[in-house]
Amino acid sequence: MAILNWRYTPPYDFYNFNADTVLEDLCYLLDPNNAFYAILNPLGEIEGYCSFGVDGQVSGGDYGVEALDLGIGIRPDLTGLRHGKQYAQAVIKFGATRYKAQFCRVTIAQFNKRAQRMWQKLGFEQVEEFAKTGSGEKFVILTRAV
Repeated sequence: MAILNWRYTPPYDFYNFNADTVLEDLCYLLDPNNAFYAILNPLGEIEGYCSFGVDGQVSGGDYGVEALDLGIGIRPDLTGLRHGKQYAQAVIKFGATRYKAQFCRVTIAQFNKRAQRMWQKLGFEQVEEFAKTGSGEKFVILTRAV
């Protein structure tokens, strides 16, 4: 699976898959319980992927309020080109329809201001900031009604 080989430049290398766990990661991505979907362009080429549900959660965050958790990964050469809003809008629409969601939620690494700005432009508001259990890495949670 091509996305396992995608390599982001720092500080976004935080999102790189680990070369030592390729088989485990592939099994995780292909497990239907993890609700991963490919994002394809009109030529059928992969431009990204998205997930719905617990994959979008990070340990230490408060996920007590019911909402559809979204996760998105965009091919490294396509990041920073101001197309994130289009990808996110399509993912929100698909997820809300498929999972009959009333609210959507994203959890983003605190350093990733680029992603936070994009989601905020789509009407998401920050509701929490927390440290990941075990590592202490900082994350933020943003939500929006569908």
